Amino acid sequence: MIEPAPADLPTLLIGGYLGAGKTTLVNHLLRYADGRRIAVLVNDFGAINIDADLIVGQDDDVLSLAGDCICCSFGADLVGTLNAVAQRQPRPDVLLIELSGVALPAAALSTARLARGVALNGTLVLVDAADIQRLAADPYVGDTVLQQLQGADLLLINKADLADAAALAALPAWLQAQAPQAQQVQARAQQVAPELVLGWAAERAATSLDSSVNDIGPPGWAPRAISPHPAAARQVFASRSAVLPSGTDLQALGTALARPDSGVLRAKGLRRDAQGQTQLLQVVGARWQLTPQPRRAANAQADAGIDPNPHDGTLVLIGLRGIVDAADFSVPGLTLNPL
Repeated sequence: MIEPAPADLPTLLIGGYLGAGKTTLVNHLLRYADGRRIAVLVNDFGAINIDADLIVGQDDDVLSLAGDCICCSFGADLVGTLNAVAQRQPRPDVLLIELSGVALPAAALSTARLARGVALNGTLVLVDAADIQRLAADPYVGDTVLQQLQGADLLLINKADLADAAALAALPAWLQAQAPQAQQVQARAQQVAPELVLGWAAERAATSLDSSVNDIGPPGWAPRAISPHPAAARQVFASRSAVLPSGTDLQALGTALARPDSGVLRAKGLRRDAQGQTQLLQVVGARWQLTPQPRRAANAQADAGIDPNPHDGTLVLIGLRGIVDAADFSVPGLTLNPL
């Protein structure tokens, strides 16, 4: 039997200026982890303020959390902590790096790329809708705020209920001018669909995929239904899934899903080609990447002359309701279904 090679740990940076709502978002994600093992890295425990009822215990610089999640403090050694978390057993399903309120995502991203065994999927930056423009114009902190926006792949417009109606209506255009590379979504941090931030393992729910597709996930992978989340989130977000048939142009698909008008905020697709090589498509906001995945024990079937069913794969995406659920991405052979 071939020993499966470990896949890189999916990792997302969460940034935003002081008071934007990062702590609220992280606590919300931990509450709706739905069995996923989440690792959270923070500069220090005092800054993140994990909800007390989620904490099971503490060992040095690691908090043990409910549901086999963990929270680690990395201090000045981000790379060393990333290397350690990527080697933890049991291995986390996803890693969130919660940056300090004055940290620059681009700088953190450059540092994190030095770590081994992590896959950096993008950067989510929270925006305080009521205060972001004032902060951006501040002579002392404005440059930091603008650089945070410019380092984002996704902008989460938070605290909209505290903003003046006219200012809120004008905010998307202002953010587009400051960060044209980023997708935008307006939602309260405690109502965000967890799938938007956590991503997915490739799913078979509501698809007709052959059971052998189950073999192309990471070790211990099992199909998951989309986890439940508050009704308010379902009013904002919609999910769709698709079979990726043989011959699907994954580069064209990535480009189409990352278009600003697509309504797609997060997507993940897996497809195995005729050589038995699994290709992983990741989309976070306007950024997409296509990477080959390690060969796994299941691919020994192909080596033995057994067809590993390379013809179909699966795609799951989440986006803005009313846009993504009606979109036609014009990729030949692709038919999207609602979940």
